[in-house]
Amino acid sequence: MKDIADLLFESQMLKKIPRSGYHFLGTGGESVAEHCFSTTFVAYVMSSLEPDADPLRLISMCLVHDLAEARTGDLNYVQKKYVKADEAKAIADTLRKISFGDDIKALIDEFNRQETLEAKLAHDADQISFILDLKSISDIGGNAPEKWLPFVLGRLKTQLGKKLAEAIANRNWDDWWIEDYSEDEK
Repeated sequence: MKDIADLLFESQMLKKIPRSGYHFLGTGGESVAEHCFSTTFVAYVMSSLEPDADPLRLISMCLVHDLAEARTGDLNYVQKKYVKADEAKAIADTLRKISFGDDIKALIDEFNRQETLEAKLAHDADQISFILDLKSISDIGGNAPEKWLPFVLGRLKTQLGKKLAEAIANRNWDDWWIEDYSEDEK
């Protein structure tokens, strides 16, 4: 169980690692763990809307897709021009003593190959998580998302991902909260 405890402690590091791309937006921010939660929740929703998807595989894939970043950190696209993270080695080292490590590695490999329906949906969930952040920043007056949204929207692979992105674009970040607001309710 000590190796399992170490894996759990390592996964907790994702709460402390900031996503580096937000520096370029000039506002906003999240940890890798916050991003993984958001991505996983989007995947849960997508699994409910896509009857051909395996929900457990999709959600599990999203949960572990950035696990290597506990060792490599989060490199944005500028940093990746100069630094090459060996994510395969990081995952191999993380999972070498874990009896179910091959299962986690298989999920990460599937995510990276982008060949299955679940991998494509997981990829889109990853992008939609970012789209939600960009839209929220835009809705409160930030203008950097205007530059980034076309790139992120262009990464979407599935019709479901594109439909969700369109729905997000047509809502404000706080519509869910203010829509039924009333001063009369106690």
